[in-house]
Amino acid sequence: MEILKTGQIHTALVEGYSSEGCGVVRLNGAVVFVPRALRGERIDLKILRVMKSHALGELVKIHTPSPERAAPDCPYFGKCGGCDFRHLSYAEELWAKRQRVQDALTRIGGSDVLVENILGAKNPDHYRNKCQYPVGPRGEIGFFQARTHQVVPVERCLLQPEVCDRTAHAVGSWMKRYKIPAYDESTGRGLVRHIYVRTNRRGESLCCVVVNGRKVPREAELAALVLAAAPKTLGVVLNVNTKRGNVILGGQYRTLWGQDFLMDTLCGLEFKLSVPSFYQINREQAEVLYDQALEFAALTGEETVLDLYCGAGTITLCLAKRAKRAIGAEIIPAAIRDARENAARNGVVNAEFFCGDAAETAAMLEAEGLRPEVVTVDPPRKGLSPEVIASVAAMKPDRIVYVSCDPGTLGRDVKLFAGEGYRALQAVAVDMFPGTRHIETVVLLSREDVSQIP
Repeated sequence: MEILKTGQIHTALVEGYSSEGCGVVRLNGAVVFVPRALRGERIDLKILRVMKSHALGELVKIHTPSPERAAPDCPYFGKCGGCDFRHLSYAEELWAKRQRVQDALTRIGGSDVLVENILGAKNPDHYRNKCQYPVGPRGEIGFFQARTHQVVPVERCLLQPEVCDRTAHAVGSWMKRYKIPAYDESTGRGLVRHIYVRTNRRGESLCCVVVNGRKVPREAELAALVLAAAPKTLGVVLNVNTKRGNVILGGQYRTLWGQDFLMDTLCGLEFKLSVPSFYQINREQAEVLYDQALEFAALTGEETVLDLYCGAGTITLCLAKRAKRAIGAEIIPAAIRDARENAARNGVVNAEFFCGDAAETAAMLEAEGLRPEVVTVDPPRKGLSPEVIASVAAMKPDRIVYVSCDPGTLGRDVKLFAGEGYRALQAVAVDMFPGTRHIETVVLLSREDVSQIP
């Protein structure tokens, strides 16, 4: 068998997609990942790098183009690291994402559950309601190049509402006009680090400028330029972050003009959103996601529901509308404060919230004898710890609804739950992030000894 070598040219058929969105080719028993190659295409590829488990290739020539191939509609595609799939049709993007989830559940999770559907977005563009623009050391405003901290200047991003781009560039105009220095992460010097814009359903916005200091010059002029660019701006906020590192927001805020929050509606509930509030990026698809989670929860109004990693209580409050009692847990104190305020604001009296680590909170509630009929979990990308899985299983809920933003850790955790007697019965993918490789999944798990689900 010929060993792959750097620089070789091969002709091969693209079989599918990797988790990063690359085309997958098999050569001489080895897997080769080829960026921008589409399933079904016969291509020439050049071997760029050979690793132990796979190789990286470069697309040289397409002999038989896929009918799903599309001309990228963004001039920054391939330069900025935001999008992965602007070179193919949306239908093919959904196929790739559904297959990614299925592969993770089958190969990593060892499960026979089928991903029965993927729920695509009606509007695949302009969906982000929170936009964060890094500022380069020379004042560039845009997004990081993939796997670097090199800022690619971007005038218009197809994932963001236009008002966000206008706001960000208004801040850039203020910097140029008044010679406000940008932050240079290599030296730790300079002032403006990020521009953060949050929008709501009504088109109103909140602008936050993240700076390496406690004040900025020409504050009134900054607010005036932002308002001129985005008249529906409700507030301009300064965030202080003097620490070196990748964390965007610091812990101190000061309102320069207007208010430091905006209101939005989700699933018929009203939420108050400050700059640090957790909120789903894609409002429309979040409602699709939560509706799917509620369908799997199969609530009748008599259940107690435990919601771990509840954030500002969005899923918890949706569950509370259909349950007898809903309990939310989250480790971030500010999120719990938001959750309690959101419950009061919406007149939800059957929801309560605990601030604490998910594993410790689950163990505490289990020790107190809590036996929820349904447990929902919506963890970060790292998934659940074995301790959380053990504590949840010890409560013996009839159903577990797992909302995941990472297919790999989802597969791992489904396998761990199987070891605790919980089997995955249904799975549906929800495309929260069109254009990118990211995908959300909702999985229903049930105790093996429960004969049927109501």
